[in-house]
Amino acid sequence: MGDQRHGHTRNERLLRSAFFLVAGFMVVEAVGGWLANSLTLLADAGHMLLDASALGLSWLAMRLSRRESTARLTYGYDRFQVLAAFINALALFGLSGAIVYEAFGRLGAPEPMLPIPALAVAAVGFVINVVVYRMLHGSDNLNVRSAALHVLGDLLGSVAAMAAAGCVLLFGWLYADPILALVIAAILIRGAGRILRESGYILLQGVPANLDLDEVRAALTSDVVGVVDVHGMHAWALTNEKALVTLHATIDSATDGQSATNAIKDLLADRFGIDHSTVQIEHGGCPDT
Repeated sequence: MGDQRHGHTRNERLLRSAFFLVAGFMVVEAVGGWLANSLTLLADAGHMLLDASALGLSWLAMRLSRRESTARLTYGYDRFQVLAAFINALALFGLSGAIVYEAFGRLGAPEPMLPIPALAVAAVGFVINVVVYRMLHGSDNLNVRSAALHVLGDLLGSVAAMAAAGCVLLFGWLYADPILALVIAAILIRGAGRILRESGYILLQGVPANLDLDEVRAALTSDVVGVVDVHGMHAWALTNEKALVTLHATIDSATDGQSATNAIKDLLADRFGIDHSTVQIEHGGCPDT
């Protein structure tokens, strides 16, 4: 439990730091884009505004998830993390559509820019985005991973801005920006689709991907003394880190119900990492059938 709480605090601290770094540089990039008359930088500043909002939402989700459960929200606020990830994924789809639209517009009518100021600002943005992405990447938390995808979009946007400025500076070729923008959109759509599927699956209360109910049932009937049948099993997750199970267990007449319940809960926690389970012990037929 202590390790889980420590991980939660660390994730919240990462999101808070990432939010302030991205939001702070967003202002710098917007000013730099205006001074350099660079639509690429201004568009990327808008991208960073969206990502700063996503990071702020993710940070808020982590803070809310620390609140205790209430009479109306008996599971507390943990699921808000998944909802935030779902919203972030939808926002990424919207952002990708805007990038595609703008890219095709610029392929038809390329926009000029002042390459040297644009290259300098984009290079600083690249460094900041690398720092933030390394902070967030690799987390097991779905909410942090969705935020990392937003930052990845910023990182790729900085690369595109540097490449576009470099091409204009060296070759006068204005088409590099819209072409690279389409590549970025494809990467973002793929990542957003993955997060949308995972978060949507949790919101639909699907069985956690790492949990095989047949394996759980077999373990309970073979390894818990007195259990002769397990049925009516349901499994879902509050977040991708917190699985929950409810089940009915039929035990023989010689087995004590409380002892069987304790043994079932211990096996679920130790072998399958399920700390929250509801077990209904039955002698004979199931009253729900």
